[in-house]
Amino acid sequence: MGCGTKEPKITQLCLAAIQRLMSHEVVSETAAGNIINMLWQLMENSLEELKLLQTVLVLLTTNTVVHDEALSKAIVLCFRLHFTKDNITNNTAAATVRQVVTVVFERMVAEDERHKDVVEQPVLVQGNSNRRSVSTLKPCAKDAYMLFQDLCQLVNADAPYWLVGMTEMTRTFGLELLESVLNDFPQVFLQHQEFSFLLKERVCPLVIKLFSPNIKFRQGSCTSSSPAPVEKPYFPICMRLLRVVSVLIKQFYSLLVTECEIFLSLLVKFLDADKPQWLRAVAVESIHRLCVQPQLLRSFCQSYDMKQHSTKVFRDIVNALGSFIQSLFLVPATGIPSTTTNQAGNNNSGGPTSAPANSGMLGLGGGVTVLPAFEYRGTWIPILTVTVQGSAKATYLEMLDKVEPPTIPEGYAMSVAFHCLLDLVRGITTMIEGELGQVETESQSTTETASSPAQSSEPQDFQSVSDQMDKETVSRAVWEEMVNACWCGLLAALSLLLDASTDEAATENILKAELTMAALCGRLGLVTSRDAFITAICKGSLPPHYALTVLNTTTAATFSSKSYSIQGQNVQMISPSSESHQQVVAVGQPLAVQPQGTVMLTSKNIQCMRTLLNLAHCHGAVLGTSWQLVLATLQHLVWILGLKPGSGGALKPGRAVEGPSTVLTTAVMTDLPVISNILSRLFESSQYLDDVSLHHLINALCSLSLEAMDMAYGNNKEPSLFAVAKLLETGLVNMHRIEILWRPLTGHLLEVCQHPNSRMREWGAEALTSLIKAGLTFNHDPPLSQNQRLQLLLLNPLKELSNIIHPDIRLKQLECVLQILQSQGDSLGPGWPLVLGVMGAIRNDQGESLIRTAFQCLQLVVTDFLPTMPCTCLQIVVDVAGSFGLHNQELNISLTSIGLLWNISDYFFQRGETIEKELNREEAAQQKQAEEKGVVLNRPFHPAPPFDCLWLCLYAKLGELCVDPRPAVRKSAGQTLFSTIGAHGTLLQHSTWHTVIWKVLFHLLDRVREASTTADKEKIESGGGNILIHHSRDTAEKQWAETWVLTLAGVARIFNTRRYLLQPLGDFPKAWDVLLDHIQSAALSKNNEVSLAALKSFQEILQIVSPMRDSDKPETPPAVNVPVPVLIGPMSAPGLSRPFIRTDSIGERLARYPGSEPSIITDEIEDLNLWWAAWNTWYRIGSESTKPPLTCDKLTFIPSQPFLTALIQIFPALYQHIKTGFSMDDLQKLGIILHSAVSVPISSDASPFILPSYTEAVLTSLQEAVLTALDVLQKAICIGPENMQIMYPAIFDQLLAFVEFSCKPPQYGQLETKHIANAKYNQIQLFAPAEWVALNYVPFAERSLEVVVDLYQKTACHKAVVNEKVLQNVIKTLRIPLSLKYACPSETTWKLAVSSLLKVLSIGLPVARQHASSGKFDSMWPELASTFEDFLFTKSIPPDNLSIQEFQRNESIDVEVVQLISTEILPYANFIPKDFVGQIMTMLNKGSIHSQSSSFTEAEIDIRMREEFSKMCFETLLQFSFSNKVTTPQEGYISRMALSVLLKRSQDVLHRYIEDERLSGKCPLPRQQVTEIIFVLKAVSTLIDSLKKTQPENVDGNTWTQVIALYPTLVECITCSSPEICSALKEALVPFKDFMHPPASKVQNGES
Repeated sequence: MGCGTKEPKITQLCLAAIQRLMSHEVVSETAAGNIINMLWQLMENSLEELKLLQTVLVLLTTNTVVHDEALSKAIVLCFRLHFTKDNITNNTAAATVRQVVTVVFERMVAEDERHKDVVEQPVLVQGNSNRRSVSTLKPCAKDAYMLFQDLCQLVNADAPYWLVGMTEMTRTFGLELLESVLNDFPQVFLQHQEFSFLLKERVCPLVIKLFSPNIKFRQGSCTSSSPAPVEKPYFPICMRLLRVVSVLIKQFYSLLVTECEIFLSLLVKFLDADKPQWLRAVAVESIHRLCVQPQLLRSFCQSYDMKQHSTKVFRDIVNALGSFIQSLFLVPATGIPSTTTNQAGNNNSGGPTSAPANSGMLGLGGGVTVLPAFEYRGTWIPILTVTVQGSAKATYLEMLDKVEPPTIPEGYAMSVAFHCLLDLVRGITTMIEGELGQVETESQSTTETASSPAQSSEPQDFQSVSDQMDKETVSRAVWEEMVNACWCGLLAALSLLLDASTDEAATENILKAELTMAALCGRLGLVTSRDAFITAICKGSLPPHYALTVLNTTTAATFSSKSYSIQGQNVQMISPSSESHQQVVAVGQPLAVQPQGTVMLTSKNIQCMRTLLNLAHCHGAVLGTSWQLVLATLQHLVWILGLKPGSGGALKPGRAVEGPSTVLTTAVMTDLPVISNILSRLFESSQYLDDVSLHHLINALCSLSLEAMDMAYGNNKEPSLFAVAKLLETGLVNMHRIEILWRPLTGHLLEVCQHPNSRMREWGAEALTSLIKAGLTFNHDPPLSQNQRLQLLLLNPLKELSNIIHPDIRLKQLECVLQILQSQGDSLGPGWPLVLGVMGAIRNDQGESLIRTAFQCLQLVVTDFLPTMPCTCLQIVVDVAGSFGLHNQELNISLTSIGLLWNISDYFFQRGETIEKELNREEAAQQKQAEEKGVVLNRPFHPAPPFDCLWLCLYAKLGELCVDPRPAVRKSAGQTLFSTIGAHGTLLQHSTWHTVIWKVLFHLLDRVREASTTADKEKIESGGGNILIHHSRDTAEKQWAETWVLTLAGVARIFNTRRYLLQPLGDFPKAWDVLLDHIQSAALSKNNEVSLAALKSFQEILQIVSPMRDSDKPETPPAVNVPVPVLIGPMSAPGLSRPFIRTDSIGERLARYPGSEPSIITDEIEDLNLWWAAWNTWYRIGSESTKPPLTCDKLTFIPSQPFLTALIQIFPALYQHIKTGFSMDDLQKLGIILHSAVSVPISSDASPFILPSYTEAVLTSLQEAVLTALDVLQKAICIGPENMQIMYPAIFDQLLAFVEFSCKPPQYGQLETKHIANAKYNQIQLFAPAEWVALNYVPFAERSLEVVVDLYQKTACHKAVVNEKVLQNVIKTLRIPLSLKYACPSETTWKLAVSSLLKVLSIGLPVARQHASSGKFDSMWPELASTFEDFLFTKSIPPDNLSIQEFQRNESIDVEVVQLISTEILPYANFIPKDFVGQIMTMLNKGSIHSQSSSFTEAEIDIRMREEFSKMCFETLLQFSFSNKVTTPQEGYISRMALSVLLKRSQDVLHRYIEDERLSGKCPLPRQQVTEIIFVLKAVSTLIDSLKKTQPENVDGNTWTQVIALYPTLVECITCSSPEICSALKEALVPFKDFMHPPASKVQNGES
């Protein structure tokens, strides 16, 4: 009532009072109504408006008594106050209205709370259910319902139903109220069908209607163009509508599915470029609000995108954002058309839109902007900080007080859109990954991606379907649909933003979004989208134009393999027009086709690269085939940055030298170690990938590597080693499961190793060998020793490397082997054949360093690892060692390898038993396998036991080396072979010796013989530049000769020392023959060294040479009589400086095993056949080698003296064994050989060493040997049986032939020999063609003569000697030197001949007389007579220099002969043929007076008178004439006749002399006459002496008369003047004194 006064003061008081009452809740419903009416009047009078409002508020908030009309009236009152002119009142009223509306709804909520126990029908309504009457609502609900309904009416500009009395209303206020109700009380609408109905029927159509001006409006279109002017959008309403829509979508989406579809489509439309900027801004803000609610987005996707005929709302939203962002770059924010007129692509919401940037545009401020911003094609848009991440705090949607559209700051819309994208991605990925994680933990196994179910069912039964269907399949379908719907748009927008971003933080966010999307796609198995996001990141990592070439071709496919070449070493300046506004941090070489100058990396590229690394590191398991993209990009980046692989495959910053055009700023320098570290960690983490992902990774690396290989073909530039290095790293970290990736990994690396580019293949080999070494050292489970298959798998690539020809790879391979041996050698086990195979695979042509390294490995094996390897590998070791011997690159290696073979053989010897056991075990196992398979076991030398086979392999290898082209190797191998057979041969089974002899030794001898006979005779100039070759080795032939010598000697020694083993073998005789054949061919080879050595070997196998050191050898051969071995005196030949010494000789062996071996006497060969074979060989050698050559030229080969000596020295010992069957034939053969051997001349350059000086009468050793041989024979005959004695004459013949040499040296074919005295020998002509010199045969002939005499003395009476006319032959032979006498080469010869003749005759004549009757000596007498004749009256002239003494000595020899005649022949004249006696008489006659010539000729005068001789002849003659032995008158008559002639002749001579003397006066007479007279005088004196000695009855009286008659004549000579004649005369006159005695009375028979 007070209020009714309308007095301000009273009214205030009253209102205050009423308020107090109300606050105490003492107002009834009626009172309340009254109060409201009273307030209404006040309002109408515009009194106390603020107090009114306060009162209404208090009234409504303190209690719930006001209902229906009262309530509506109160509300209308507030509204009316809101529209007053007073600003304060207005605002207060507006606030009150809001509060009142809230109160109304709060009451309803409270009411529902009270009644919630009452069960109602289901409230949630989804269809257009019939409208239910409001009456069903409870009172508070009813009020709320009426209020809301009227609000809708008012906004729609219709009359209210309930709020009666409203005068005016603004849409903006109405919309705000609607929004607040919807926002604050969503449960009211969701729980009550009535309210839901209002939403559907009233609110939505209202919103759609109000939106229409905005939809139709096109900015920039002319008004005139359309007849009806279009209503312009009005910012306040538009903005509030959008807020309402946001609330509707957010709170009531489930109720308003269809309506929301419309709203969302509208929102998308508002983003169009032709809408006003403010509209687009608020639309973006609204969309942002949606984007932060992933569950809501998910519902969109389920409700629209996944339905068949529905709009793809979710996709559209994302695409719209993309287009929006794109349009912002194309149309400047101010709304004025920008410089960029190109607006194409603003509708292209789908595919990637990052068109290539024009490099022509200049960046702002040199590429460094102060503000974070996006810049694209000259459009610069700053980035504003709009909101906190993940919350959509809008700016313009909150501007409720603005009436005019606000001016939007540049970049605002862009920033919001950017955040939309980021929040969208973050929300979706977080939600889906969370759900995925749950599913995975529930099922513990990722189910395969299910195809999304085709859902034809209507929305209503979705619920039931989802219950039935497998929950996971549904959710997976939803996830996939969401990703599929949004990825294109997202990628387009993000790529564009990434391109345009100039801010590191923004870039980071974009990259993070792309990365999470890529990972999500990967997890869901959506390959295309995954690859697209990865491609985007990859493109971002590379410089702008680079990306085009590398990645365009690839969506998910591999790169098209062009053949690239890495080029371009030129440094270019960074061009200022560079499009990038980023700071350039690195400049480097592109890994590209043609030279492209340089490329620049910006910090953004590096940022992208780090994201890429991050992606690969964290999400490697889902990358699958995209590894290819990722790795390709990384490879290019690594290349540009100049990272090079280091040990283990980690990439380190390369030195600047390697890429002169690589420029790195300090900024990136600090980053590089980090990047390289992440790169390594990336591959380390491959150990956590599952097998499939790991294979993807390996495949990608392999194809990258193939590509790099293609690029590196045909040039030697630095290749990209990224892939190889990373393969290595991956292999190293996955050692624990190496088996699954070993084959592809090593297979590829082996290909790399064959690459022509050296750097490339070097890394391939490095990687491969590192992996193998790591694999072998890795602690596998089970360990390698128990997992042989794995070990062989690991070692196999090492073997494969052997097929590669590049030496650098092989070197790496061998170094690897060396390291494996050093670290793992003890545990290789079954891997040994592989490792040894690698060493053995080195070929001759592969260069010295390779061979040397391989050989080092082998040496290591032989020195350290023989005991640890399986015995079956020992044979491989032998083969490999042998093959190194045959390599001709490096002599020392060959020689050392022979040393290794010796060490190996020693090892076999020491460990023989264990090796044998193991090999036998292995053999048995193999045999069993072979039988099971039904194949024949095949191995070399098969029948021999395995251990012996090992030895045989070793021998065979050494045998091959013995015929190597290099002499040093042959020598070393030969010595080693024979030493091993000698030292270790005892280990062999007896039967194996057969193989050793035939397959090893004889095979070797054959090859050596063949090589030697075909060897080149060309002189080899100095060997290797500065090494002088001795002249005895300066042709290949001479070098082979040495080998032949060594081999033959070795084989012979084995035959000798191991005879006790060889003889029991079945075919020993055959082997013996083969050996003899070899000895024969060697002995007959035209090489002194070989032939001599062959004889040494011959001696050795006949066991003639006992092994003895040179120093112990006696100087001369002892006399041979029994089978004592003949020791050859020291002979030297160039090749045989080594004495034949075997420590392992039989004697010692027998001594070493006293009881263990039966003492077989092996020093004799019992089998005669063997000896006869030896004799035949000896004969062939002798007859062939001494046969004179048919033609003679400088090159005629003539055997050397030592050879012949050795040959002849073999005979005596050989003879001891065959003497029992030695026949005349054999003796003749021997004779021929002896004769020929002695006839062989020697070359003048050897003569000083062999021949004594001419004056010394010494025999050469050959001649000694010949005589020794005959001596042996003669002694054997002497003690032999009767039938042997017939050989005596043959021996005499032989010796006599030798005697003849003294006068007639033998001819050797047609060879011209010089006598030794005139052979020109001088040192200077050392190498001149040799002249041949005949030996001085005199000493030999003389010695032979002595032997003849000795022998004859022993054997004169032997039947054979008598029958074969030996004496006659002796005389006949002696006749030669005797007749030559002074013409003999040596005067000793005829003197010896004389003395020998005398000796022989003294023995032989009695024998001859004894056999006179048999006539066996008949022919001897004439021979003897001739011999005397020839000697005593020689035709040769004594030398001028003969002294008187010499002459007298020679004369005394003649006298001796005459004495022999007088003592041994004449006394026995009765037993001697008469002719002979007659010849002798004639000869004496001739000797005494030279009776045959009537005058002394000049020639005869020249020979000095032999007075003594004549006297002796005369005396003998007379003595015989007057001896009473004259049997026949005839003989006496001859003598007397001779005397009378002599006396008569003397008389004549004296007369003539006296005459001449008288005539000549003082002149001396000629010399001849004087000599003659002297001779006559002497003869007279001799005659008188003889007559006195003779018995008187033998002298004829007539003779005396003649003698006395001489006296007067003699006296007449006294006048002669010559003193010589005087003295002779004196001698002649003295004997006459005997006639001077007184005459007797009577003379009777001449006796007084």
